[in-house]
Amino acid sequence: MLGIVILAAGQGTRMRSEVPKVLHPLCGRPMVFYALDAVSGLSDLPPVLVVGHGAEEVRRTVGEAVTYVEQREQLGTGHAVLQARPALEGRADEVLILYADMPLLTGETLRRVVDARRSARAALSILTVVAEDPRGFGRVVRQADGSVARIVEEADATEAERAIRELNAGVYACDAAWLWAHLPALPLSRKGEYYLTDLVEMAASEGQGVVAVATDDPTEALGINTRVHLAEAEALMRRRINRRWMEAGVTMIDPQTTYIEPTVTIGPDTVIWPTTILRGRTAVGRGCHLGPNALIADSVIGDRCRVLASVVEGAVMEEGSDVGPFSHLRPGAHLGPGAHVGNFGEVKNSSLGPGAKMGHFSYVGDTEVGAGANIGAGTVTCNFDGRRKHRTVIGEEAFIGSGTMLVAPVRVGRRAVIGAGSVVTHDIPDDTVAYGVPARERGRREDPDESHTETQRHREK
Repeated sequence: MLGIVILAAGQGTRMRSEVPKVLHPLCGRPMVFYALDAVSGLSDLPPVLVVGHGAEEVRRTVGEAVTYVEQREQLGTGHAVLQARPALEGRADEVLILYADMPLLTGETLRRVVDARRSARAALSILTVVAEDPRGFGRVVRQADGSVARIVEEADATEAERAIRELNAGVYACDAAWLWAHLPALPLSRKGEYYLTDLVEMAASEGQGVVAVATDDPTEALGINTRVHLAEAEALMRRRINRRWMEAGVTMIDPQTTYIEPTVTIGPDTVIWPTTILRGRTAVGRGCHLGPNALIADSVIGDRCRVLASVVEGAVMEEGSDVGPFSHLRPGAHLGPGAHVGNFGEVKNSSLGPGAKMGHFSYVGDTEVGAGANIGAGTVTCNFDGRRKHRTVIGEEAFIGSGTMLVAPVRVGRRAVIGAGSVVTHDIPDDTVAYGVPARERGRREDPDESHTETQRHREK
């Protein structure tokens, strides 16, 4: 059985932040979750997360999906792994070790490191990367026959060793019995810490064998130590995410200005225009047009919807609905099939039924709008009395004239017509024409032509 140890105890002083390093967000998610994603499926045992600095905050964020052990003293990486011994000894016969601040690592690469050790029946396998910029990584020193001899940390390396471009990426797969026997024997470094890298020289000197596995993608070895590194990883992750969706049938007019978080899903034949942001648990259907200049967060967008230069958050748009430009669907907004919200509109905690239209410069809050209703420009639902929110109901095929105020709680009946500039303070029955301040019932709506005639008479007055 494979045991997995993820090191997340470091203070991350170079981040210059009160936030624990592994909780800094990358594409909208704390970076520790990328390590957890990478090891998912590699073992039936829950990963062991070694925490230290900000331990309680890390626990609250990650939850109960892992086994926690705490490194109370910062005595180096070897000491950190030793803290996991009680959780794994006797349960795992091999151990995979990685860092929580390497978010670009993939499960495929980790599996290669584990399989290489198994195939060679070696005590240890390591992940290496060849790169011109060493970024402070330890150098892999080889013997004359090409076998791995040791890893030397950059601070301890000679000038000749610093010229080596094969770097230690910080991923190890170990025989468990060998690991637990050798961790207590690690030498104390000049800094007063126990380095995990010294295991390599131990295994080589004992003839146990050390297998080096080179990563196919050098960017996987990027570790986050500064905000500069974080920005570099963000750009690489965005490129990786965008490429995956384009290969799945999504068109991006300008991938460099398109931001998609890893929790988002998108259907094929959707077109994403520049400077569009998709965040959180957003699900986008097929054949949509999003952007330019759209922000969609934690929302469900059905097939063939359009979002133009607008903000959609915590909302649902059903098939064929559209919004924008310059509008805002706030949490609880729900557009039915074919519903339309035009420019400079705002919808909050409200539903627009199938085919309902809200053209422009209107606010609808805590409202139910029936199918086929039309809301004129400048309409406002007055839903808050200073203490409580109240609901408005607008019936199917109702017509709300421009500049109307609907003072909740209030109900406008099916096919009712409200004249422009009205203030509605009481319920309006079905098929009724009403206008004025306050709005009064002026007649019946017998057919569409008559209702518009009544509205015109009101305007002439």
